[in-house]
Amino acid sequence: MTESDYELALSLQRQYDNAAEIVPNVNIQPSSSTPDSIVDPRWELIDPNPNIHALFQQFNKLYFWRALDMVEVRWSARMTLCAGICSYQGRGGLCSIGLSQPLLKLRPRKDLIETLLIYHSFHDEVDELRQHWWRCRGACQRRPPYFGFVKRSMNRAPSKNDTWWAEHQRTCGGSYDKVKEPENYGKKK
Repeated sequence: MTESDYELALSLQRQYDNAAEIVPNVNIQPSSSTPDSIVDPRWELIDPNPNIHALFQQFNKLYFWRALDMVEVRWSARMTLCAGICSYQGRGGLCSIGLSQPLLKLRPRKDLIETLLIYHSFHDEVDELRQHWWRCRGACQRRPPYFGFVKRSMNRAPSKNDTWWAEHQRTCGGSYDKVKEPENYGKKK
């Protein structure tokens, strides 16, 4: 190893060490003024917008015995159909927890915590984001539970790319018309 390689290695190590210090170490110790429950309403005033990375580190230490040190936590601006998702690329690959920015950023702190700890029920919010609607012209208009409606958060019409399309063609055969979209959708600003 040359002298310049050694200096580069030291420089990179310093950068790495400094980057590790960027995430604040939120280590909240219970006291008489600190709520006992992690979802206590008083946390809304103490820490209404927690840093998800610091929060995850805290929970990893508190509940998972640091077994999740190599897991990434990140916000996802495009995730609209669920509050969070965990993806894993096996055999030493990346494990990543994505949290829905549209669903969680403006929700109470409690919802973020429950999602981070994998407990959530956001069905109403998910439905609210499904603003592109299509309705079938065929017989499935009279079949519960969907009555021919397909509702999506993105403007993607029902097609052969959907897993259920072949079954729909076989049992109904109807085509879809767009019946609803967000106000001012597609208009130039």
